[in-house]
Amino acid sequence: MMRRFARGQRVVASGVVAGVVVATAALLSGCASSYYYGESAGGGAPRTSIITANHAAADMLLQSAPLDREHAVLVATLVNVDRLNESSRLGRIFSEQIAGRLVQRGYPVTELKLRESVAMQREQGELLLSRELRDVSRAHDAQAVVVGTYAVSSTILYVSIKLVKPDGNLVVAAHNYAVPMDDNVRALLAGR
Repeated sequence: MMRRFARGQRVVASGVVAGVVVATAALLSGCASSYYYGESAGGGAPRTSIITANHAAADMLLQSAPLDREHAVLVATLVNVDRLNESSRLGRIFSEQIAGRLVQRGYPVTELKLRESVAMQREQGELLLSRELRDVSRAHDAQAVVVGTYAVSSTILYVSIKLVKPDGNLVVAAHNYAVPMDDNVRALLAGR
């Protein structure tokens, strides 16, 4: 796109050319970065955003059971479905992320790590068995408790979370989700 002016000068429509160059460079760099540096770089499994997965799970619980924003919610540490009295770094961080999402959505969450009335095991987190659920909830004036389990397979981590009302241990919402077993998830499971 060139124009001739009265004095014989040529002016290139640099805006159009520059736009085409920038767009082409952006497309090519996007392809190169995802091919060479993308989530599957190095031939490993794609990384999963556990934060995104846990936030989405908390959102699903909230959609299924409306809660009163005036009363607290407790979040227990997620535990291995095969060893209900044990957790892992993964169970603790999943619980922290779910609790954080509830707070982001405007629901008060009581921090159990700061309370003496919850029996906590060193490096295990806040483990609540069904017989403890009612007592702990009443002690903290909680309207509901988020509890959950996870199960490990060779390629997938299966997670099940429930929102339980303390009176009668009534499950009012539940959500199941799966997270691919990548190196990040394996490292969290290995940590005690």
